Order: sequence, then structure tokens, then C-alpha cells
Amino acid sequence: MKLLIKNATIYSSQGPAKKDVLSENGKITEVSDSISTEADQVIDGEGKYLFPGFIDTQVHFREPGLTHKEDLLTGSQAAALGGVTTFFEMPNTNPSTTTVEAVQQKIESAASKCPTNFAFYIGATGENLEELQKSQGLEGICGIKIFLGSSTGDLLLYESDKLLDIFKNTECIIACHSENEIMLRERIDIKKNAKSAHEHPVWRDEQTAFTSTQRLIGLAKEAGRKVHVLHVTTQEEIEFLKENKDHCTVEVTPQHLTLTAPDCYDRLGTYAQMNPPIREGRHREALWKGVLDGTVDLIGSDHAPHTREEKDQGYPMSPSGMPGVQTIVPLMLGYALEGKITLEDLTKFLCENPAKMYGMNKGFIEAGRDADFTLVDPNSDFEIRDEDQASKVGWTPFNGQKVKGLICSTIVNGVVVAENGKLTGERGGRPVVFKK
Repeated sequence: MKLLIKNATIYSSQGPAKKDVLSENGKITEVSDSISTEADQVIDGEGKYLFPGFIDTQVHFREPGLTHKEDLLTGSQAAALGGVTTFFEMPNTNPSTTTVEAVQQKIESAASKCPTNFAFYIGATGENLEELQKSQGLEGICGIKIFLGSSTGDLLLYESDKLLDIFKNTECIIACHSENEIMLRERIDIKKNAKSAHEHPVWRDEQTAFTSTQRLIGLAKEAGRKVHVLHVTTQEEIEFLKENKDHCTVEVTPQHLTLTAPDCYDRLGTYAQMNPPIREGRHREALWKGVLDGTVDLIGSDHAPHTREEKDQGYPMSPSGMPGVQTIVPLMLGYALEGKITLEDLTKFLCENPAKMYGMNKGFIEAGRDADFTLVDPNSDFEIRDEDQASKVGWTPFNGQKVKGLICSTIVNGVVVAENGKLTGERGGRPVVFKK
């Protein structure tokens, strides 16, 4: 399969360049000012921006065990419609994904149906170090996930000796959900007595996040390694992590860059409930500062869908999490086209940095790289709507929000899997290969 993209403006962290791009059998073979050759498919990119395929490094697609909310097919379809060509999926399924065999089962399932590329985290339990070590560098396994505070599912690990054992005896990416489990338990009456979701960030306050992250970085220093801190939410954390970049990489979500308390809970109630929570405006401002000053390395969606019936139970019965894989690119692209960040930064956070951090042959439009692309019309506006979401849950906290920019095509390994807001029915997805 030969694919030729003509006349598009290619974006990288180094800036724009108008080029033609040729790919064959899933790999980029040529990038130059003008390419004249026969191809199976030719896409005219005149007036459009061509990005390396966007990578979402944090999703929960709920398979196995929770597939009434989502599964690998519907989650991957949502990703494709949202311009995401590669996703990394989390292990808090039912049962939890804590063995290499369990991850391999996910890989086999994804390979049979996903339009996009995929990789999976293996979950740490404190008792499965041998499995974690076996998983390192395997095709389709992106790293280790640790929940230091309880969230959806039963994965939880916060004992210092067991954390240090993992830190010292593995070399892959370790991604951490950082909340202080002891404080959450001590403050549980706040949740039990709550009358609305407004109490969610009171129970899981900034200190439950900050103290956990301080401890996490202390353990990383003791072990002499880096850890990846997921969905950072507080001013205190972002300022602390900025001073400790030798021992961490940092990820934030579009939700925490967009929504603020108490307004989001006034408007959305439990539909704004996630872990760690949406917080007051000073925290959002601090996260944006971290995005702009280089503290933040990645932006991930933390796509974590729950049904309307589950959310409508009311707080504190309602589960935490919201969908996001289909909206991460539209939201962040909109911010870039409005000048909140640069288009070069967008490419860095969602393409280049993930490729560099995890060791993938993706993230750049250059010969020899995987032929993953997202083609965008920068001159069209777009409204995010519930009815357009491919996720099984059929809702988004950003319903009705207008953003600048429109995703025209999502191309995975040289195969067009989504075009003009519709799935093509083609499947280009492969398990991600990581450099050892």
C-alpha cells in the first residue's frame, strides 16, 4: 500500500514546512518538497496541517470485565475519530492486568479489531515483581502502572519497601497515580457525609496529592531513577516537580487544563468527578504555567468512561472518571490555534515527547518512521457533541464546546482509518514496538 500526501504543511517542534510525504507498507519512505510517483491513494493536503499521529498515553478501555462502559474496539474507534493514532491502556480492569499473560490476551484482542495502534501497562501489586521484570521491552507493553491511592478497580500499592523494590529492579517507564492513601482513609467521613460532587475535591484535597508526590519523588531519589507522575492537578505539585525534573516526568490532562471548581460541579455534577479531582482556578493556572515553562512533558486524556446510569447515582455513590480520548486532540488543537500554546508545543506534547520517552518509532514525520499521521483543517470550527462520541457511554463533559480546527483524516501505518468525522472501516492498528 502506497500513500502519498501532497502539499500539506508539516508540523514538528522545529516549526512548519510545506512538504509531500510518501509512505509504503506502513513506513514513511520519503519527505521532500515535491514527490511525483504513482500511489494507491493520494491525499491533497493543500491548506491543511499534517502532524505525526497523536499519541494518547493514558486511557482506560475497560476490557476485560467492565465492557458495558467501553471495550478495546469502541475506545479505539473513539481514538481514531479524535485524531489519535496510538493509545496506551491502563491495567485496572476486572480482573486487573498484572501478569504478562494477561497483557498478551489484551494485545491479541486489540490486534483483532483496533483501528489504531496500541500498547498496555502492566499493573504492580507488590507481589508480582517477576512479572514486571518479564514484561520489560516486550512488544505491546509500554510500562508499569502503580496506584499509590485507591481509584477505580482494586489495584493499590503504597508500601515504601515494595515500591523501592520495584523502582530498583526495573528499568522501564513507571507511571504513577499519586494520591495519599492514608490521608484518603483518614478523611473518608467527608465523602460518606457528602451531599454533592462539590465535596469530591474537599475529600481528595491538594494535600492528599502533594504529600503523595513528595513521597514518590523521595523514593525515586533513593532508588536513583525517574518516575512518571500522571494527571498532576495542584499548584503545589507542579512547582515541586519543576525543581525535581531529574527524577520525574510529568503528565497533565485536558480536563484539568480546561475545567475549574466550583463551576464544573455546578454545571456537570458527578459528570465532572474524577481522580484526582478538578480543582480551583489557581491550580489550573499553575498547570498552564507548567505546560508553558517545560515542567510538563506529556498531555494524556485519562479517558475513563462510566455510564450515565452510574454517574446519575449521585455523589458519593457515583464512580470517578470521564471520557476523553476523542476530545484530547480537538481541545488541545483548539488551544494551539487560539495561541494558548504553539503548534510546535502541541506536536511536542502529543507526538515527539511520547515517542522519545517510551522509545517508539513514531512521533516524527521523517523517512523510516511509522506512517502515522493526523491531518487537520486549521480554518474550520468544530463543536464537540455528545451524539458524535464513539465511546459506549455516549457523553462528554465538553458537550457544546466550540473549538478551532477540524480533524480531516486519521492515518495509522499508512491506512486511513477515519475521514471527515466518519470511520472508514479499515484497520491499521498494530502493537507498539519499543526500543530496548
